Amino acid sequence: MSDAPMLEVANLTKRFGGLVAVKNLSFSIRPGEILGLIGPNGSGKSTAMKTIMGVEAPTEGSILLDGVQIAGLPSHQVARLGVGLVFQHSRPLNRQTVLENIKVALLPDKLTQLFAGADVDAKARSIAGRVGLGSVIDRKPPTLAFADLRRLELAKAIARHPKLVLVDEPFAGLTASEVADFSELIREFRAEGRAVLLVDHNVKSVSALVDRALAMYLGEWIAEGAAADVMRDETVRRVYLGGALTSAARPETSFTDMTPVLQVENVGVCYGKAIALQDVSLHVHEGEFVSLVGLNGAGKTTLFNAISGLVPYSGAIRWAGEPLRAVSAAAIARRGIVHCPETRELFGEMSVRENLDLGGNGLEKAAHAERIEWLFDLFPILKDRQLQMARTLSGGEQQMLAIARALMMKPKLLILDEPTLGLAPVILETLSKALERLRTTTTISVLLGEQNVTFALPHADRVYVLDHARIAWEGPPDRFEDEAAATYL
Repeated sequence: MSDAPMLEVANLTKRFGGLVAVKNLSFSIRPGEILGLIGPNGSGKSTAMKTIMGVEAPTEGSILLDGVQIAGLPSHQVARLGVGLVFQHSRPLNRQTVLENIKVALLPDKLTQLFAGADVDAKARSIAGRVGLGSVIDRKPPTLAFADLRRLELAKAIARHPKLVLVDEPFAGLTASEVADFSELIREFRAEGRAVLLVDHNVKSVSALVDRALAMYLGEWIAEGAAADVMRDETVRRVYLGGALTSAARPETSFTDMTPVLQVENVGVCYGKAIALQDVSLHVHEGEFVSLVGLNGAGKTTLFNAISGLVPYSGAIRWAGEPLRAVSAAAIARRGIVHCPETRELFGEMSVRENLDLGGNGLEKAAHAERIEWLFDLFPILKDRQLQMARTLSGGEQQMLAIARALMMKPKLLILDEPTLGLAPVILETLSKALERLRTTTTISVLLGEQNVTFALPHADRVYVLDHARIAWEGPPDRFEDEAAATYL
């Protein structure tokens, strides 16, 4: 490994209007080194990668590639200087074969040289064999397995022999064995003297692969060094886990129903060829609060969508002992499973009161009025805002309205997907108090999906960790920090 950096990033800043996505970020990568960028969702990792590649122009700062300033250059010029990008989402030419896709990447980018030379076919076949596509070289992308589509992106990226390879989410949607295969391919780049910048939410796989890790949070550098040291860093742990972990769990034996009201058994979900969930099983008792924690992309939203009848799945989901397969989403909601999605899905041009009335449109007049008053007591700000259009509310107020609208349906099971995402601490405290009131004064069951463990654990009777499409741990919240925090990271 050379001592001189190949890539030097200094004081990199990227603003989108008033939002600072990357702030004064500095790091370097040497030839033959793999650097992993890690951090929670919204940390600025992908934005930093895009500014290096020229997909986004930096607002401030310097990016040197072997001493040449590339900050602000368009992406095609950055590519010509020796930077390759492996996209997270496959973008093949679907009418061409694997071999032809690779040959296109090998063609000179000059109008005077539009046709491949005699050696291009041999080079393309060699690259296909190297990344594990030799047996499917004559097939077209729509017929390939998901992992082979990822290999094709890798093949196209290395066709131009880049000296710096940017790899965006290489492990997303891959099985454990496929992750191992991809890791070995990326290690080969290091052996050839290439520099690699790697971004992925699969922190364990990144840590096992990289020479150094750089942790980001809210666009800023927070820690850097050997992956194991960064993972032990108190600031990094606080960023991922949110601070001190507290628990007020009720033991599972305190729930009187012998059979859980919700049973999820060996559920799997695929989006095309990408595996989003694999053999996931969990259960929720009547009146129990269960937290499902996992990083962005772990599969929380997909699981909730499966329970709510929004996506097809393998395995079994039972509600009160009855299977939910082939039951419509509307019918599932009427049975008592109410889903408050991460995206809130409010009617922005309707008032707060009108959104709530829609949630309770199935209630009798007296029950409707009683429910409204109960919710206004739970979220007093909504009473003050009831004539205001939903789109004009703050993010925290919109989240309260989304939860209140779900509660208007008198759910037996309330599914909350990332309710704290992007919210200020004062709003988190309001939501926390509301959840605690539900927990102590009602028989509503809650299934809470969260990245913010500090918010998720105090309300939980039990905790599941969802990691890379699988359940990695289950247990009471007071055992989480000792037994599962490393798994979660």
